Amino acid sequence: MTIKLDIGDPKSKKTFHAETASVAFIGKRIGESIKGDTINEFADLSDYEFIITGFSHMSGIPGLKKVQGSNLRKMLMTRGKGMKTKKPQGLRLKKTVHGNTITEQIVQINLKVSKSGEKTLPKVFGKEEVKEEVKEATITSAS
Repeated sequence: MTIKLDIGDPKSKKTFHAETASVAFIGKRIGESIKGDTINEFADLSDYEFIITGFSHMSGIPGLKKVQGSNLRKMLMTRGKGMKTKKPQGLRLKKTVHGNTITEQIVQINLKVSKSGEKTLPKVFGKEEVKEEVKEATITSAS
């Protein structure tokens, strides 16, 4: 079972994507902090700390922080997380949402960096932008 991770860095305002097979996320809740050691595929993340900000069920159903437990539930919702369609104002619909606890059926987890490590995230994921120096070529005309 692989879990997709979307790691958001508030400093650089960029998101980095990774995959992990770690089962250390199971049982964690939205809002809890986890250490970078739990992501076994990247050893450079051991100095980092992350906060779980959300996740998605394998059928695309979002996890909500205010719903306790690890089951799917139907809730009467207005606009907001889990119901983003532009419907008439004041409309309430029953929507299926997942509880705030991560289970085996979760395929994607959103994380936010709360404590940075020595290496920057672009270096860890190999996405560091290389600034190319523009060399000006001077053309001399022979007269």
